[in-house]
Amino acid sequence: MLYWFPMKPKIKTLPNGLRVLLLPMKEQRTTTALVLVEAGSKYETKDKNGISHFLEHMCFKGTASRPSQQVIAEELDRLGAEFNAFTGHEYTGYYAKTAAPYLPQVIDLLADIYAHSLFKEEDIAQEKGAIVGEINMYEDIPMRKVADLFMKLVYGDQPAGWEIAGPKELVTSFTREDFLAYRKQHYVPEATLVVISGKFEPTTIMTTVKKLFGGITPAKKKKKVKVKEVQSKPEIAWVKKDSDQTHLIVGVRAFPVGHRL
Repeated sequence: MLYWFPMKPKIKTLPNGLRVLLLPMKEQRTTTALVLVEAGSKYETKDKNGISHFLEHMCFKGTASRPSQQVIAEELDRLGAEFNAFTGHEYTGYYAKTAAPYLPQVIDLLADIYAHSLFKEEDIAQEKGAIVGEINMYEDIPMRKVADLFMKLVYGDQPAGWEIAGPKELVTSFTREDFLAYRKQHYVPEATLVVISGKFEPTTIMTTVKKLFGGITPAKKKKKVKVKEVQSKPEIAWVKKDSDQTHLIVGVRAFPVGHRL
């Protein structure tokens, strides 16, 4: 897949190790800010499988300066922003897209939820039900579920083979201390990338990013467990459900992305 950028991307690194990727597009009228963290299911231990995804949900629940989910949502709505978050095997991302003049406010909000989320006990208890509902929903979406089964078949019982959302019995056991400990291990500057794309003035926006992210204290990142690639024969897995559809994935092992052919 090829990507074309009107201007050459600029990569900056702050003194605390946080990286910034700038993609200015002068002809646009909007901007998107994304905070990407090296914290996904591959970084979890078996007893904390699903915590990366759960923590993503909790970051929108409130900070010291924005004390509730409603306050955060109302601020983004006033900016006319499109916003969301996502969790994968390798990373978690938080983003907002809005009209170009509102970019500084968007960066301020993303920096706030990244570094200052409260993880209140009552919010955690409430969100457990939402997470369980999301896991149940995935069970009823075969085109998604088959991908989870494929990863489990390929990698087995190791972080690379675990489901991103985790099992229901685990996610309902997480405590505030679990979230704080996991964030401390993984939400650190050297494992964070801030991406700004759209219409903006690079020098001005870098000043804003430095102000909001530059004061975050550097910390050592906890590494993920190395993936074990073990397969001696063809493997197959199947799950039968009452459905009008059949979903199939066929895959083969290949060279790593960075392999020099």
